Amino acid sequence: MHRWTRLLAVTAVTAGTVLVTPSGAGAAENGLLRLAHLSPDTPAVDVYVDSVADPGDGTALLTVPGVGYGTISDYQDVPEGVYTVSMREAGADPGAPPVLSTTVQVGSDSARTVAGVGRFADLGLEVLEDDLALPPTGQARVRVVSAAATAPTLDASAGGTPIASGLAFAEAGEYAPVSGDAGALQVTVDGEATELPLDLAAGSVYSLFVLDRPEGGLTVRTVLDAAGSGVVPAGGVETGAGGTADGGLHSLAVGGLVGATVLAGAGLALTRRSRRGPARHAA
Repeated sequence: MHRWTRLLAVTAVTAGTVLVTPSGAGAAENGLLRLAHLSPDTPAVDVYVDSVADPGDGTALLTVPGVGYGTISDYQDVPEGVYTVSMREAGADPGAPPVLSTTVQVGSDSARTVAGVGRFADLGLEVLEDDLALPPTGQARVRVVSAAATAPTLDASAGGTPIASGLAFAEAGEYAPVSGDAGALQVTVDGEATELPLDLAAGSVYSLFVLDRPEGGLTVRTVLDAAGSGVVPAGGVETGAGGTADGGLHSLAVGGLVGATVLAGAGLALTRRSRRGPARHAA
């Protein structure tokens, strides 16, 4: 089975620094996995991904340190199987009991997003099934993920097409086709509408993460899930008036799974090890 032997440690001096690197994907038995921090009042966490079937030497298969609210990681291609995803307080000893832990099954040619959701007092890990099926010609496919605590429920439309109705905080809506030139996401909470700019492209698939802004109000992080035959992008591009999470991973994989990784901040390192670590479960 394919083993990762690469260490990728990127420090971005300024936002927009780009590193292009092959991902080593392409095996038919692989699936895709990404991670997200969507809890507005939860401090930064370190996230670990371990193989349940192949614990190896105790080193985690994937580690993403210092993940803050609004961060959506790159997709990582992983061999099909069952994985443990654990969250620990940022900087905690890797051997310490996790704050949260869950398992996720990644199948061949499937895509999953594991997200910490809800408020800190009721924090949970949710496994989202990502659908990378491409839209009809001239359209985009989008879904809304509600991650703003100030929006207990929301309605949303894009380009005049309704795409979410009564969507509760910490829930994800269904994918829906919209016009490829839809330029705004209209979010309605308690009868008050907010218009957030979108930059969509026909033929692409997106997840639209609605987030709280630190200074109040809402913003949207537009994440490109898939674009064109055989192209599986990853990461998030924030739009709207202002940001909620600096230092997230932003990338786009092209030509199969060859990625351009952008770090909008310094010191975020992603480690892939050649041995997979043991599953860790909350005490």
